[in-house]
Amino acid sequence: MPSDTTGFWTPVALSRDLPAGTVMPAWTAAGSIALWRSASGRISASADRCPHRGMRLSHGFVRGEALSCIYHGWSYGQAGNCLRIPAHPGLMPPETIRVATHDVEEAGSVIWVAVGTPTSKPPRLEGLVPLRSLTAFAGIAAIEAAAGGKTSADGLVEIDASTGAVCLLLSAQEDGQTLIHVLLKGDAGPAAGIGASRAAESLRRRAEDIQRKIAQ
Repeated sequence: MPSDTTGFWTPVALSRDLPAGTVMPAWTAAGSIALWRSASGRISASADRCPHRGMRLSHGFVRGEALSCIYHGWSYGQAGNCLRIPAHPGLMPPETIRVATHDVEEAGSVIWVAVGTPTSKPPRLEGLVPLRSLTAFAGIAAIEAAAGGKTSADGLVEIDASTGAVCLLLSAQEDGQTLIHVLLKGDAGPAAGIGASRAAESLRRRAEDIQRKIAQ
């Protein structure tokens, strides 16, 4: 995993978990973000604070091609510029009112957000099919210990399930937690998905036990 906070991609969510017209919270080493997909399907990553009163934009709503704050309805475009202030409907918001944005891409049905300025595109993860995501109250080192292996340069670690090998895509989160994206090898059937999910849950419990022992 990257050792600094600049120049890399973070896998923040699975594409299936962000339908058109929705917003969700996510996290990178740069801080909290509001991850949202417009009505037309375009995806954006904005800083998770409205410049007006500091409300989390991930608590807001998507209307058309804009993200709106739930507090006073200030709306922002995908470039971060303020589009509308409901209390002043005739006002064209100045360019100085805007939220910071991050580069975001979808690759292999995974949503990646850039931290800093990466020198390459996010990994394609060829041959891997996303299944689900879960959060472990454990760091990546504890998860590696539970898995009996180290993560690859792409953040992947492989474990065995009853139905075959499963890949876990790891992303460090705040407060020492880790977001785990469970990926199947190939277009597997329902039984493989159930086996992979159970294996991931079991690994999470082992990793959290290891983390608790480390903290003692």
